[in-house]
Amino acid sequence: MSALAKNYNRRKIAFKRGKGSFLFSTNGKKYLDFVQGIAVNSLGHANSYLIRAINNQAKKVWHISNAFIIQEGEKLAKRLTQKTFADYVIFQNSGTEATEASIKVARRYFYSIGKPKKNIILCIKNSFHGRTIAAINASGSKKMQEGFGPKVSGFDHFKFGNLNSLKRSIKKNTAAIMVETIMGEGGIKVHSNIFLKKLRKICNQKKILLILDEVQCGIGRTGKFFAFEYAKVKPDIVPIAKGIGGGFPLGAVLMTKKVASGMIPGTHGTTNGGNPLAMSVGNAVLDQIFKKKFLKNLQKVSKYFHNELNKIKNDYPKLIKEVRGVGLLIGLQLFNDPTKFIKKLEDNKLLTIRSGENTIRILPPLNVKKSEITIAVKIIRKVCKKF
Repeated sequence: MSALAKNYNRRKIAFKRGKGSFLFSTNGKKYLDFVQGIAVNSLGHANSYLIRAINNQAKKVWHISNAFIIQEGEKLAKRLTQKTFADYVIFQNSGTEATEASIKVARRYFYSIGKPKKNIILCIKNSFHGRTIAAINASGSKKMQEGFGPKVSGFDHFKFGNLNSLKRSIKKNTAAIMVETIMGEGGIKVHSNIFLKKLRKICNQKKILLILDEVQCGIGRTGKFFAFEYAKVKPDIVPIAKGIGGGFPLGAVLMTKKVASGMIPGTHGTTNGGNPLAMSVGNAVLDQIFKKKFLKNLQKVSKYFHNELNKIKNDYPKLIKEVRGVGLLIGLQLFNDPTKFIKKLEDNKLLTIRSGENTIRILPPLNVKKSEITIAVKIIRKVCKKF
């Protein structure tokens, strides 16, 4: 009997090793892994470049307190700011820490300019920003909040894609609007570029901050380094995690100079955030993603994948409702509960994971091969024939 608490309904399968897009189970079976730790292993399993980076750093120093300068972190922060909208970075260990820190940054900014009552964060109803107490209240999901009362104040909500609902929800004390650029847990729901542009315009008009949560959709996942780049908007704050560590725990908050002005010494801290091991891996991930043809190739193979999935949808219109997503953040929405479909995919050696609105989440590594996508397409088509 497992000594682990039952907060996860784990599948009856375990793995002994992985390589690239594949996992090998303890009973010797080979699986095509299109979960990749839920968009975490951005460069696949046992990536040789990342292994060398972490091994080299492990021989030097693992952990240094943030009371001292951490050179590897200085390097990673500089690279992130040079390639993005941001002027400053605060490193964290995870996505939920990154979103929590984003909330603190937004509130602290208004406090620092003499507006302490301007502290409400406006989010999408039934979104996802993590599992901590503040994050589940930010998400506005009754299911996630159940049993964890009392309710934490400081968050308002509006309906996905509904500008009228958004405008009605903005108050004098609204400090920021925080949305996932693409909703991951909520069903791979994509905001249109027009919506994001209008969101930026509203924030400018109301003099509030725009937080775009790119924990799942960022770091090249959509074919751009950040998903919001397609809309050509500039946020004020962006939490990241998952793919930036390539499998090693790493998160961060990116922010403009203006909002970073409130974060003076003592306003935020982390024991392990920004440690040399994580920073070395993060730099190695950027080495690969910033290669000249990396994202162009990702766009090419993802276009092929979307096209093939839409062919399957057209062949099975009573089974598949919609192919969602951008790049390699893909959702296959069914008309009915996808549990049995996901199990059939697993039986045929393709690993996927569910999302909201009867959606199957498909998350290959960013360096997935076209031939591996072809294998996945064949398996999905085979399973469709059985339903």
